[in-house]
Amino acid sequence: MQKKAIRFNKLLRYAGDPLPPGIRMMNPFKESDQPLRIAEKFYRKYYSDAKPRHLILGINPGRFGAGLTGIPFTDPKRLESECQIDYTGKQAHEPSSVFIYEMIQAYGGAEAFYMDFYINSICPLGFTSVDAKGKEKNYNYYDSRELREAVRSFIIENIRILIAMGVRREICFCFGTGENEKFLTKLNQEFNFFEKIISLEHPRYIMQYKHAEKNDYIHKYLAAFHLIKRVSHD
Repeated sequence: MQKKAIRFNKLLRYAGDPLPPGIRMMNPFKESDQPLRIAEKFYRKYYSDAKPRHLILGINPGRFGAGLTGIPFTDPKRLESECQIDYTGKQAHEPSSVFIYEMIQAYGGAEAFYMDFYINSICPLGFTSVDAKGKEKNYNYYDSRELREAVRSFIIENIRILIAMGVRREICFCFGTGENEKFLTKLNQEFNFFEKIISLEHPRYIMQYKHAEKNDYIHKYLAAFHLIKRVSHD
């Protein structure tokens, strides 16, 4: 699977309708050489086999995680400490990445987790906006109807590409039980991408609003993942 994942990143470019005013497209693989090099090392390390994985879809890349490393839910700190892959530059911190790698450690570590799962995003490219004070902020594909409609065809095409990479189709995991789940469910009803979608609270939501219950959510993730692992091996 490694070659397909590396190729996906190398060829990733926006091919949808024009974006709404004030919204910037973020493609880490075009803005710097480092994310592509990092991602290639990552996929060669964890995906050098033909085993099909269960697909996990987040929302879209954020500035301090995949926006820097090219790897979903992996900020520079976790890249080095958990994946042992070097990063050059500011050691940015993304709360979602903290949760994901604590969950991965509870699962059995990066090698065990990535042997079973492949993470990407419903929209594999990210977005930013600028607030009234001139500060750049993350922007989700569903944050405005205009953007959601502009990227819809791009999202559909990339989900098809991910499926063609050989991921398992009986179940897809969705990170986000609100708008992300709603959008993916609607697409799935129309195109029958997956037999079933299992949604879990988004790591950012957990870290921002439910931090005191973080361990409970880790157990919830593990319960969902281990159930599917047992079913897959039956």
